[in-house]
Amino acid sequence: MLKSVVIAAAEGSHNPLIPEWPDIIGALICFIIILFFFWKLVLPRMKKLLDERAEAIEGNIEKADEAQRKAEALLEEYTAQLADARAEAGKIRETARTDGQKIVAEAREAAATEAARVTAQAQAQLEAERQTALVQLRGEVGSLAIDLASTVVREALDEDKRAQAIVDRFLADLEADEQKAGSGN
Repeated sequence: MLKSVVIAAAEGSHNPLIPEWPDIIGALICFIIILFFFWKLVLPRMKKLLDERAEAIEGNIEKADEAQRKAEALLEEYTAQLADARAEAGKIRETARTDGQKIVAEAREAAATEAARVTAQAQAQLEAERQTALVQLRGEVGSLAIDLASTVVREALDEDKRAQAIVDRFLADLEADEQKAGSGN
């Protein structure tokens, strides 16, 4: 078999690895037609598709940048509004605290006024009751003194003016004795 390969090589015949010229020209014409078709139809469409895609990507990047700027602006605005709201809340708290202190002060003042009024009314009522008790006590002491005097003297005192004068003198003597005893202490 080796012998037949050597004989074929010696004859100078055609090498199977290298194509013939008509095959090379036919393949070249097919390649040029496919290249022309690719160059005129596929490549422009591919370029158009890639350009559209690049524009879309750039548009999306611009939109994202714009959205980022808007988000940052909104964040700054939100932060400013939050700071304003906190300041306003502080003012409202301070106003409420001041109003509360005023209300407490007014309530205390009203309570003190009411307490003073009640105290004055109670003192006036006590004074009136003391005067009433004093008048009743004078009347009772007067009648007891008259009874005592009638019993002691055995004489009935019928005249009212005379009896009243005796009672008043007796009470005046008692009050004078009390004042002397009180100033002596």
